[in-house]
Amino acid sequence: MIRSLTLASLLALSAPSAALAQVQLQSISGTRLDVVATGEVNRIPDIARISAGVVTQAQTASAAIAQNAERMNRVIAALKRAGIAERDIQTSSISLNPEYRYVQDQTPVLTGYRASNEVTVRFRDIAESGTILDALVAQGANQINGPMLSIDKPDEALDEARKQALTKARARAETYARALGMRVKRIVSVSEAGAATPPYPIVVERMAMQDASASSKIVPGEQSLTTSLSVVFELE
Repeated sequence: MIRSLTLASLLALSAPSAALAQVQLQSISGTRLDVVATGEVNRIPDIARISAGVVTQAQTASAAIAQNAERMNRVIAALKRAGIAERDIQTSSISLNPEYRYVQDQTPVLTGYRASNEVTVRFRDIAESGTILDALVAQGANQINGPMLSIDKPDEALDEARKQALTKARARAETYARALGMRVKRIVSVSEAGAATPPYPIVVERMAMQDASASSKIVPGEQSLTTSLSVVFELE
């Protein structure tokens, strides 16, 4: 029968991506106390995801697609010249739509076609992302969406949040025990309700970029990572 649980073994069983992690020990004979505690740590985001797109218009579908492909090839080439790895560039959408002129009580008249191609780019050096975006605009990108900022490897930070949550839970249990004239005998069970690693609050800018005279800059700020633990104590 298990009688003790080390923090190291608890963390080993609590994977960051798990929706629910739980450690259950033996049943209790004393007074049961349930405590919920949250740990939170702050980190500076080190990954930025931004969508860069090219929209072109022409009288024929083939011309719109050809112009779009040519400009998008220049955009992707600029990304690679800037040191962005191919694995960090992903096509997110391609579309071709007819354009009509509408006049009341008349049949719509086809005026041309609009082609759109968008890639999602992952920047691993946020400090350089603004400069790269300016270069993309110069190469034909006329739609920019983002950024979405996140932490690339949150495991270490989440483990710190877990330790913090467990320390808080223990301190709270001691407070209850003293108020009841008792003492904390042991931890009976620990369950993790989930570790939250949300992206940095998204500030979306969708703009038709006509010139790159103004330099872009992305400020990463801080991001909070949290985890919540439900801890059962035995008091005596």
